[in-house]
Amino acid sequence: MLLVMMTSVFILGGCSELVVLDPKGPVAAQQRDLILLSIWAMLFIIIVVFVLFTIVVVKYRERKENKDYEPPEMEGSTKLEIIWTVIPILIVIGLSIPTVQTIYSLEEAPKSSNDKEPLVIHATSVNWKWVFSYPEEGIETVNYLHIPEDRAVLFRLTSADSMAAFWVPQLGGQKYNMAGMETKLYLQADEPGTYQGRNANFTGEGFSNHRFDVIAQTEGEFEDWVEETQGSAPKLTEEQYEKLMLPGEAKEMEFSSTHLEFVNHAEDAEYAIKVREKYGVTSDPHGKKEDQKNETENDSDNHENHEEASHSESHSH
Repeated sequence: MLLVMMTSVFILGGCSELVVLDPKGPVAAQQRDLILLSIWAMLFIIIVVFVLFTIVVVKYRERKENKDYEPPEMEGSTKLEIIWTVIPILIVIGLSIPTVQTIYSLEEAPKSSNDKEPLVIHATSVNWKWVFSYPEEGIETVNYLHIPEDRAVLFRLTSADSMAAFWVPQLGGQKYNMAGMETKLYLQADEPGTYQGRNANFTGEGFSNHRFDVIAQTEGEFEDWVEETQGSAPKLTEEQYEKLMLPGEAKEMEFSSTHLEFVNHAEDAEYAIKVREKYGVTSDPHGKKEDQKNETENDSDNHENHEEASHSESHSH
């Protein structure tokens, strides 16, 4: 019964594939272990409570021979009150210690790759696309990225507009991208593969497709990809980057330079707003372009007027 309940929680919560519990890196593995520790602790508590509840119900239930029994008046039990106060405190302490330890350890690069310098990638969220900048390699990609296996990656997270949440479930938990500031997140892949990433914070009508692919490769394959991209991809111009600031989806792209040469959204929170004003594009709080919104409203008005005209015509006949 308990197994069915827990399975239902994951399925109804959108985790039917249970990728969170199938880690492919040390960061995700630590978080998986913490999740399972919490689940088993809660299951143990539930079992104890149900057992005690059953004992009390069975032992002290009403019977034919004790229908007229009246329990004596009691002021309370200091001993019991101490027990049911201390036990929850001990449970909270028991769960807090590994939680705090894990939280602090995740703020540092994984120890399994201490012999290598972390790869630095700037991950910038834009409605509704992801821009990844490799400052040391001098390349930039849109909606996908390559990383080497068995090497820590330091993501510097920011946003060009609305607040997003960078999340690659099989590599680690989410962290927020916010305009005008930078957050940091360490991740690492222990084996080659393609891992799905996404925005985990609702940002309007394009949210469902605000995704990206993380391609983990061997060190040699990663270096080959970097060299090939540096040699074959076009330079990123500011005009091209300005077009990426307009709300909407985009295909996968790659460039042999980065937007960090002319803007850092962690330091300039209004860059995207100025670009949209330049191109005459504004957005409502839900992310829809105002010109699109007005077109929709005009179409609706025209449809209503057409219906009224048709209705009047039918009456005239």
